[in-house]
Amino acid sequence: QVQLVESGGGLVQPGGSLRLSCAASGISFSLYNMGWYRQAPGKQRELVAAVNRDGSTNYTDSVKGRFTIARDNAKNTVSLQMNSLKPEDTAVYYCNAVRVGPQYTLDYWGQGTQVAVSS
Repeated sequence: QVQLVESGGGLVQPGGSLRLSCAASGISFSLYNMGWYRQAPGKQRELVAAVNRDGSTNYTDSVKGRFTIARDNAKNTVSLQMNSLKPEDTAVYYCNAVRVGPQYTLDYWGQGTQVAVSS
């Protein structure tokens, strides 16, 4: 059974920091591209940051320089360090694992963790 379990969300003041973690089980973690998505009320889910199997990373423009994604293949975890948080970062954050093969796509999601940035 595949599980992606997020942790680390919460309420933080603008300018503050949070670190999200996602623990994966039931998958060959190192074979998956991992990502963090977020969905704010009334908005579509968007990719925040991703780290690929080869360790390459990409970020949405609004978080560049503030967020850092990292994976630990030995611990089957992916983290998102979020600094200089802004109210517009408020959303439910989801962990995603995806593996694309020649004739298949494996795509898994966590249950989400709430991040609220407010004074």
